Amino acid sequence: MTRRAAGPLAVVLALLSACSTVPTSSPTVQITQAPTRPAGEVGIEPLSPVAGATPDEIVRGFLDAAASTVRGHPVAREHLAPEASQSWSDESDITVLGSDYATVTTDAGTVALTAELVGTIDPRGVFSVAGEGIYTRDFTLQEVEGEWRITNPPDGLVILEPDFQRLYQRRDLYFLDPTGERVVPDPRYLISGEAQPTALVDRLIEGASASLSAGVRNDLGGASLNSTVSVSGQTVTVDLSGLAEAPESQLTGLSAQLVWTLEQLPARSVQILVDGDPLRLDGVPLQQTVDTWTRFDPDTVPVGAVGHYVNGGALLTVPGNPAPGPAGTGGYGLTAAAVATDRRTGEPTQMVGTTERDGARLLSGPYGGDLVEVLAGSSLSAPTVAATREEFWVVRDGGAVVRVPAGGTPQSVTVPTLAGLGRATVLQLSPDGVRAALVVENGQQESLLVGTVVRSGEGAVALRDLRAVAPTLSQVVDVAWRTAGSLLLLAGDAGEDRIVPYVVGVDGWGLDDVPTAGLPSQPTSVAAAPGQPPLVSAGGTIWQWQLAGGTWVTLVRGSQPLPGTEPVYPM
Repeated sequence: MTRRAAGPLAVVLALLSACSTVPTSSPTVQITQAPTRPAGEVGIEPLSPVAGATPDEIVRGFLDAAASTVRGHPVAREHLAPEASQSWSDESDITVLGSDYATVTTDAGTVALTAELVGTIDPRGVFSVAGEGIYTRDFTLQEVEGEWRITNPPDGLVILEPDFQRLYQRRDLYFLDPTGERVVPDPRYLISGEAQPTALVDRLIEGASASLSAGVRNDLGGASLNSTVSVSGQTVTVDLSGLAEAPESQLTGLSAQLVWTLEQLPARSVQILVDGDPLRLDGVPLQQTVDTWTRFDPDTVPVGAVGHYVNGGALLTVPGNPAPGPAGTGGYGLTAAAVATDRRTGEPTQMVGTTERDGARLLSGPYGGDLVEVLAGSSLSAPTVAATREEFWVVRDGGAVVRVPAGGTPQSVTVPTLAGLGRATVLQLSPDGVRAALVVENGQQESLLVGTVVRSGEGAVALRDLRAVAPTLSQVVDVAWRTAGSLLLLAGDAGEDRIVPYVVGVDGWGLDDVPTAGLPSQPTSVAAAPGQPPLVSAGGTIWQWQLAGGTWVTLVRGSQPLPGTEPVYPM
């Protein structure tokens, strides 16, 4: 079930439902609640307004009419006065409202709409999540040939969440991380239909969303489509121009971008043409698939990577074996760790760990070897590492983000807006190293933010565009990357005053809770990796998610839970 805090809206609706008139000094008004909407498919197309419809019914009909796949939304225009129908555009932002809403007829020609604001979609298909906001709007209506019609429609579409989910699909555009080793997802929301292939390629050429663009590479920049993207049988054909002088490295990168993006369509292969001629790359078939570009997989994990966790100061591996070397003996008194792997073999190569002996210290060294101190502070967050670089990140003293290259010296990461947001307690890099998720504490609120890692040619690194992705959750405890485009987090359930797991898209769409069945108590820390079972620490013991049963189980089936905290997966 999608979870969003609807407290303010519930109060508003309760107040509206409790009254049927305003004070006697004002005209009597009629208050109507939105009708219960079908749980399944709504009709293929919305209905035109009926003769004699009330102002309230016209406003509700206008909202329903947004759920149309017909270009121009002609039925929605039928709810508008002639001048408004001519000037209204349905091509700007889409405003998504919660399914429960209220309309209040305040006088003969005004209807006030109140609803939960879920978020907005810009013309490029980029979703921006709303906080605990309430959407309000006064619609004015006038009689046109004896029928009520709206005179002031909002720019763009206003659509209810169930209709949006039914008509629109999430499609990830894929760009390249700065190393050119992985494709990076950039979620977009497109209406279902035959035009999707061309729309996807057009948006790829336009570039990444504003919050992501500075952190990725687009090898399709400067290209253009010669014609609409065609689909024949199981093959998508893309004819590009502007690539006559492109080096093979760029052609390889743009091929991976196109194939991974178009792979989401029913077709199974992509044929790329350049000015009408097939693109030829050494060792690459003319009809490319994701199998052609598996090395760019956004969710690749090290072969045989196993979870790690800490117990009694020692680093252990699932299901309870000591990690090799001094770290596995407990001699360092570790409180958390991060492990980097060789990108070719998948074997662990480097690690860092935090200890609180003689103050907070970060220790670094080869996996299985001796660790030495590289950083100290009053406090250090659990360290993190991405799969694309042997570079460990940590938050020192709640406000300074520091990166430590393997075998190198600590370097500061510029985070322009962090000081004004609060104290960072958790930081986790995405598997591709392009994004970072943070838990930031400000007073009684602990929020989840995601930012983009931006690297300059001079070696400077910044974390920019921090934005809330789960603003309805105010007590976030920990976070991990479930995939390159989604997060697993632990946060307070306001309704029951407990900590529960949630999943959410990197853009904030699709916040859902995860069952806690099997856990002995509230979880306190979490680990995740693409294709791996999530791990949590609960009651001082380690548990893993069993997808088949939808429950949390011990590391060794049928055995007692193993003690431990701070689980982590190598990257």
